[in-house]
Amino acid sequence: MLTFSVPPLCSRYGLMGRLKRIFLWLLVIYISVPFIVKLCPSIQAKLVFLNFVRLPYFIDLKRPQDQGLNHTINFYLQPEPGINIGVWHTVPSQMWKEAQGKDREWYDSTFKSPNPVIMYLHGNAGTRGGDHRVQLYKVLSGLGYHVVTFDYRGWGDSDGSPSERGMTSDALFLYQWLKLKAGSKPLHLWGHSLGTGVASNLARHLCDRGIPPDSLILESPFTNIREEAKSHPFSMVYRYLPGFEWFFLDTISANDIRFASDENVEHISCPLLILHAEDDSVGCQNSSKMSCVGHMDLYRHAH
Repeated sequence: MLTFSVPPLCSRYGLMGRLKRIFLWLLVIYISVPFIVKLCPSIQAKLVFLNFVRLPYFIDLKRPQDQGLNHTINFYLQPEPGINIGVWHTVPSQMWKEAQGKDREWYDSTFKSPNPVIMYLHGNAGTRGGDHRVQLYKVLSGLGYHVVTFDYRGWGDSDGSPSERGMTSDALFLYQWLKLKAGSKPLHLWGHSLGTGVASNLARHLCDRGIPPDSLILESPFTNIREEAKSHPFSMVYRYLPGFEWFFLDTISANDIRFASDENVEHISCPLLILHAEDDSVGCQNSSKMSCVGHMDLYRHAH
């Protein structure tokens, strides 16, 4: 019986060859990504909004009670023809028992109560049914607030495609709708992550018109979208590449995405609260602002 063995030297050269091929493929991908992003700017927009990421999956947004919100109703509003946006209204927790089995008319009537209202604008990815968002609605409801939240166009079960202008337009429409329902009671804006950009856009618009909201709450805010993208950990592998701004940051601007909160706060006259945890490495490095120093800069602008 004949047996053959592969000489160690040949085996080593075979491994080196495979590693070289892998390296070359990675190099090709690395070089190709900036050009693909530049040639297809819509890819960059999708990465900013991440509206195609629906976490958690397989939830029915028409049934907020499935997420433990059995004092919440789902309904739809139409900010413009052909665009319907999904909305949740959670009443204060002391109305929990009375809310069981009630319809939209009853929920609308609860705005006559003296309880203040919070309009919540969520961040990128996910929907109004995201678990961390649901937990916040419960906390705010327990504190006696009406909580009204929605999915921007292109998110969740809302119609349309996302854009900064469309998101801000939807927020303005819902704010005006709420103002009619809430009357003279306090109406606060609460934005989180990417939603802080929408919230500051909306607050600036209202303040410029002389009708500021009762307050603006920014949770993990950012200065502007270019600063966010520049500081994001995912950009680290390209940050020192020649032409980084031209390939990536200018592409974001080409999509008409700015979310310039640093400019907006100069026009905001209502009380402003900025929330950020000192030990929140995600909020400081990964979320919209990306920089603790930047958070402090935004704070100084506002005061």
